[in-house]
Amino acid sequence: MSQDLSSPDPTAYQPARVEAAARRFWDATRAYEVVERPDRPKFFCLSMLPYPSGALHMGHVRNYTIGDVISRYKRMTGHNVLQPMGWDAFGLPAENAAIRNGTAPAKWTYANIEHMRDQLKSLGYAIDWSREFATCSPDYYVHEQRMFVRLMKKGLAYRKNSVVNWDPVDQTVLANEQVIEGRGWRSGALVEKREIPQWFLRITDYAQELLDGLDTLDGWPESVKTMQRNWIGRSEGLEIQFRVDGEDEPLTVYTTRPDTLMGVTFISIAGEHPLALKAAKHNPELAAFLDELKRGGVSEADLEAQDKRGMATGQWAIHPITGEDVPIYVANFVLMGYGTGAVMAVPAHDQRDWEFAKAYGLPVRPVVVPAAVRDALAEIASHVADVDDPMSVALGGHGPIDVVEIDAAVAVVREYLDGIEQREAFTERGFLINSGEYNGMDFDAVFNALAERFEAAGSGRRKVNFRLRDWGVSRQRYWGCPIPVIYCPDCGAVPVPEDQLPVVLPEDVADAFANPGVVHSPIKSDPQWRKTTCPECGKPAERETDTFDTFMESSWYYARYTSPGAADMVDERARYWTPVDQYIGGIEHAILHLLYFRFYHKLLRDQGLVDSDEPATNLLTQGMVIAETYYREHPNGAREWFNPADVEVERDEKGRVVGATLKADGHPVMVGGVEKMSKSKNNGVDPQAMIDRYGADTVRLFSMFASPPELSLEWNEAGVEGMARFLRRLWAQVHRHAQGGPAGRFDPASATPAQKALRRQLHETIQKVGDDYGRRHAFNTAIAAVMELLNAVARFDDASDNGHALRQEALESMVLLLNPITPHACHALWQVLGHPETLLEDVPFPQPDPAALQREAVTLAVQVNGKLRGTIEVAVDATREAIEAQALAEPNVQAFLKGLSVRKVIVVPGKIVNVVAG
Repeated sequence: MSQDLSSPDPTAYQPARVEAAARRFWDATRAYEVVERPDRPKFFCLSMLPYPSGALHMGHVRNYTIGDVISRYKRMTGHNVLQPMGWDAFGLPAENAAIRNGTAPAKWTYANIEHMRDQLKSLGYAIDWSREFATCSPDYYVHEQRMFVRLMKKGLAYRKNSVVNWDPVDQTVLANEQVIEGRGWRSGALVEKREIPQWFLRITDYAQELLDGLDTLDGWPESVKTMQRNWIGRSEGLEIQFRVDGEDEPLTVYTTRPDTLMGVTFISIAGEHPLALKAAKHNPELAAFLDELKRGGVSEADLEAQDKRGMATGQWAIHPITGEDVPIYVANFVLMGYGTGAVMAVPAHDQRDWEFAKAYGLPVRPVVVPAAVRDALAEIASHVADVDDPMSVALGGHGPIDVVEIDAAVAVVREYLDGIEQREAFTERGFLINSGEYNGMDFDAVFNALAERFEAAGSGRRKVNFRLRDWGVSRQRYWGCPIPVIYCPDCGAVPVPEDQLPVVLPEDVADAFANPGVVHSPIKSDPQWRKTTCPECGKPAERETDTFDTFMESSWYYARYTSPGAADMVDERARYWTPVDQYIGGIEHAILHLLYFRFYHKLLRDQGLVDSDEPATNLLTQGMVIAETYYREHPNGAREWFNPADVEVERDEKGRVVGATLKADGHPVMVGGVEKMSKSKNNGVDPQAMIDRYGADTVRLFSMFASPPELSLEWNEAGVEGMARFLRRLWAQVHRHAQGGPAGRFDPASATPAQKALRRQLHETIQKVGDDYGRRHAFNTAIAAVMELLNAVARFDDASDNGHALRQEALESMVLLLNPITPHACHALWQVLGHPETLLEDVPFPQPDPAALQREAVTLAVQVNGKLRGTIEVAVDATREAIEAQALAEPNVQAFLKGLSVRKVIVVPGKIVNVVAG
């Protein structure tokens, strides 16, 4: 299947024609479908699967181009490469769109998939489309349901009542990370707290393994690993029991700071704590406060940001050491789902407790001091006779003390006490005071002493806690995978037998969405769908109408790619392909998706389906695509945002925007910031419009050139035009060269100095680009190096046979070097250079010739007193004396040495010469 290069001007670069021809060849030869090949090293390159929103955005283009560059490069270096694609098809966006438009979510989703698949194909990605799936297909989610049934039987899936974030507009539970400043991330509605039954997976059973596993992920960004470590939040502390007046059961608290126990001045409990609920029965004011606490999010970030508020319950706890009565307060910053729902409050040494104590006039009792204060107290005690409490001396409570030597020590103690009283809590570790028999102990000593005391008394214990909470997987909306559970009045919650799976979500629900704006679930309102029989006793029963959180589908999708058509989730092919060798996606997924992704892989491993501990060896988190914003502000304060394509921009000599007008009316618009492309700011760029205008290869090239992949990419159409010019120049150079006829083989033995110089640059470029692709993922510098090489080839004016052969080698190499980024153009240019039509990924990636890299001379910078004054070219084996002499003889250097005496000449071999003169 050969490409037709005939046109009015065959040397003109015509992207649409070139790209269509290349894709026809790839499709006809099924170029990127792969099977397991034990004879080649495998490489599983995966970009996070897209949500079928209806159209690609530039973030998609960048993400998938990065993956495609790596995939094509790896295949050219001899790897058996799998690069698959699927669709994260369930979820609220499809359902909300259906509600807005009066259509069924399935119809909307499948139509979007068709359109986005065509867009991805137009970008020429080397994807194995034979493995494609949509997560909303029963053929996919049946395996997810089967796994859930197995996890139920193992006790790793369970149901309990839980206080959750409830979005009253979207009518569903939100994860803490989906609550932004107290509002739902999609609807913007004020989030409420609700207690409802939820299904959970016991991710906490894997908390320590998830934490330890981060140490093995050398190919993951440290920022992602740090976020996961913090989210898992391992801590070592003590559980301590406080007896409560009038109660049989003690109140248990967990603390990582048992050294502050003697500074407890109140206990804080969550609004849902049994003690709070009991007290509220006889206290209408407290009951109203508990009702108020149900509004607002349940994330720690929300609680930390809000004002510290609370109310006394009228109940008292008994301090486990001093026996003092300690008041119990309900506080809005304590969560029932974290720890025991009760916190021992130490205002002197916890900032949150300090703010609460100041607001409600509660005591602040310091019990931990830094070493400087400890030493100051010891100084006071050593100078004042008969003083048991040197703190009282510092406070002036011991009567007049006339010892000048302790003035400085008293000042240190008073500064510490004033800081706690007036400014903030002292939260560092230190040494104990006001703690009876524990005075003077450091953190470790008092931790062990208190642990032994409480464990011996049966009133406390050492405990490792994790901030991580079990994964709530229930959602109350329709468009999701049905949870495979049956509720029987006699047998309770029973898993659906595996031979009755899948529980199919009905897709023909257009009637249920016929009224735009109405939120409800067709399966909740359909008694026929709910009706079933109990698989254990055979009596009438009902199906679960909650559906899975869509993170369930995206937590194991990578594994399904390895085993298309497998009867179970995966088969033996998964052991060949997993783990993923390169995973690519946004850092915004660092916690939720990537943590669940790791957890689910361990579940697959424990089911015997995979044999590795982690799902992905390397992770690349690409930066955002950003663009300028333009707007007008209306009299009511509302802003109208205009797309950059509709704005005429005026720039200064440095390319900065200094003014802008709307093309439609010629009137000025305000210049906003450079922000992430979004619909809300109307600063998105349509990838299809760019492809139609410049070609897919140009869009790919700019996406890789404008910024390193981990940094944000600022969209700049002038930069896109620059990439188009570069491709046209390369196209023209290849065609001009091809008109000179076939080239022979370059003969290094008869090479001229100019030929040697160009060939050295060529092989230095090969060496750099290979390293940039394979190790550094620095695609922007790889492109820059090829651009420099093209400039050198364009300047190379040598009509000899050896010169023609060298130009052939250089142009062939550039085509192969650029193929991972601009595969369509390279496919065509390879043929222009005299080769039959072939898949370039099966042509080995160029390797540098060590002999070509050898230099006969090297250029050295010459400084005079540290300032650059000239350069010299010296033989590689030149002696130090010869280099010094040549440097001193350089005319510009001599000019700056006039009137000075040379004191020393420092030669750094291969780099620089510094002349010290005075």
